[in-house]
Amino acid sequence: MNTDNILSNLLAVNNFSLAFDNGHSSQEVIHGISFAIKQREIVGLVGESGSGKTVTGLSILKLLSEESASTTSSGIIFYQGQAETDLSTMSESDLRPIRGNRIAMIFQEPMSAFNPVVKLGKQVSEVITTHTDQSNQEAKALVLQLFEKVKIPDPERAFNSYVHELSGGQLQRIMIAMAISCKPDLIIADEPTTALDVTVQHEILDLLRTLNAELGMSILLISHDLGVIAKLCSRVIVMRHGDIIETGSVKQIFNNPQEDYTKGLLACRPTLLTTGARLPELSQFLASKDKITQQPAANTTISNTTILEAKDLVKIYTTHNGLFKPKTQTRAVDNVSLAIRKGEILGLVGESGCGKTTLSNLLLGLDYPDSGKVLFNGQELSSFNKSEWKAYRKDVQVIFQNPYSALNPRMSVGRAIEEPMLVHKLYPNAGARKSAVLDLMLKVGLHEEHHDRMPSQFSGGQRQRIVIARALAVKPKLIICDECVSALDVSIQASIINLLLDLRDEFDMSYLFISHDLRVVKFVSDNILVMHSGQIVEQGSKSQIFDNPQTTYTRQLLDSVPML
Repeated sequence: MNTDNILSNLLAVNNFSLAFDNGHSSQEVIHGISFAIKQREIVGLVGESGSGKTVTGLSILKLLSEESASTTSSGIIFYQGQAETDLSTMSESDLRPIRGNRIAMIFQEPMSAFNPVVKLGKQVSEVITTHTDQSNQEAKALVLQLFEKVKIPDPERAFNSYVHELSGGQLQRIMIAMAISCKPDLIIADEPTTALDVTVQHEILDLLRTLNAELGMSILLISHDLGVIAKLCSRVIVMRHGDIIETGSVKQIFNNPQEDYTKGLLACRPTLLTTGARLPELSQFLASKDKITQQPAANTTISNTTILEAKDLVKIYTTHNGLFKPKTQTRAVDNVSLAIRKGEILGLVGESGCGKTTLSNLLLGLDYPDSGKVLFNGQELSSFNKSEWKAYRKDVQVIFQNPYSALNPRMSVGRAIEEPMLVHKLYPNAGARKSAVLDLMLKVGLHEEHHDRMPSQFSGGQRQRIVIARALAVKPKLIICDECVSALDVSIQASIINLLLDLRDEFDMSYLFISHDLRVVKFVSDNILVMHSGQIVEQGSKSQIFDNPQTTYTRQLLDSVPML
C-alpha cells in the first residue's frame, strides 16, 4: 500500500504483523496484512475462529490483554491519514483521547466487558464525561436517549441496573449505545449482533446503517454471520490463519468467490432454503476442492413416547421498586405447555426476554414454577426424592450459550468431562473413566493431547465441543441446548450442528434446541415452538411455521432473517 493510498483513508493498516511472546518463544498470529477503511465506509471482516479477526480489531487500539502474553508488532496503522498518527507506536496516554472518543469498540462478550459492581448507566455516562465537557446530568439525559435509540425497553431501569440484572441481548445494546455515545469516526464492531434475536438484530443493523449515513461513522464489522455482512457491508475482507486471503465488494465475494476457503465458508452456512440431513463442512470442502452437496434428509424416527412434559407452567417475578412505590410483577412464563418425545428435536424461538431461558430453568429443575408442573417419564418433578433428583440430573443435561463461563478455568478438560462420571459412579475405576473420556473427546472432534490442557487454551468452538462431551459423559436422554451455537462462526457452527445430529441418531437422544437464529432452528428441528412475552403463541412442524405462519409475531421474526 503506497503513501498516497494511506493518506486518502480514514484508517490504513500497512504490512502489519503481530506475535505473542511467552518468554520462551514467539508465535506470529498476524502476518503482514494490509487493508484500508475509507470515510463513511462499512467493511466486513470474516473468517473462522482463530483466523485473526478479533486480534486485528483489538490491535488497532492496542487493546490486547497483557496478562497471557506480551506482544511484538511491526508495520503501521495510520489513523485519519496523518503520518504522525501511527496507532501501533502511540503511548497509552496518547491513545487515551482516541479510544472511545474517535475510535470506539463494540466487544463480542458484553457480560465480561462491563464492570459488574458499577451501574450500567454510570459506566456509559463516564465515557461521555471523560471525552466531553458535559455535566453528569447532561450525560445521563444523553445516555437515556441512546438507550431508547438502541431499543432498550425501560431506559431508566437499565440505567440503574447492574450487569447481572439484564439479558445478554440488552447488554449488547447498551454496549452499542456506549460505542456511539461520542459520535466516533470509526466503530470496530466485534460480533455486535451475536447475542441478539433476529428482530433486534434487524433493528441494530438498521441503526448502524443510519449512523453511518447520518453521522458519517465508518464501521469495521467483524462477524461470523455472513448474512449480516451481506446486509450491512459494502466491502469484505476474508482472513485465514492470520493472513488476508481475499478481499472485494460484497457482490464479488458472495457471487463469485475466488478462494476455496471463501467458497467453503459460504457453502456451510444454513439459510432458510437449506435442506438435507447434514451441512457441508469447510474441512470437507477444502479437501475435495469441489462443492460439497447437501445430503438428502434423513428419515429419523420419532417415538410416540414423551420424555419430558410441561403443563400450564407459570413463573412470576416480583420487583421491589422502593419503599413508597408499588411492587411490579412480570409473568416470565405464562401458562406454557409442551411435550418432547424420544428422538425429537424441538426448537424454541423468540426474542430476547421472551422467557426461553426461564422456561429451560424450570424444565431443568433449577427454578420452581408458581403453578403448573413438569413431568419426566410421567413423574412430576416436585414429587422427586433425593435419589430421583440425582437420576434426573443424569438424564437431562444442558449445553449453555457461553462455554467459557460454563467451564471451571482451573480444571483441565479431561477432569471436567470426567467429573459427572464420578458424581454418578458410572465406571469402576479411574482407568475406565479416562478411557471413556478419551473416546468422548475423539467423538466430538478433540484429540487425546487436549486431555490435560486448560479451557483458556482452546478456541470458542473447541470449548463448545468440550461442553458437549461433558454433557454426553453421563449418557443423557435429553439435552437442552441454550443458544449453544450462536457465538460460533459458520464453519464451526456447521460441524457442531452435524455433531449434535449425529449424536442424536447414535444415542437416540432428544433435544430442546433454544436459539434466536431461525435459520439454524429450521435446519435442525422437527417441530418448533414460538414464544412471545412468556407465552407459546404458535407451534407446529418446521414446514408449518416457516411456510405458513399463523401469527403476526412469527411473520415479523421471519421477515427479520437475513436471506443470505
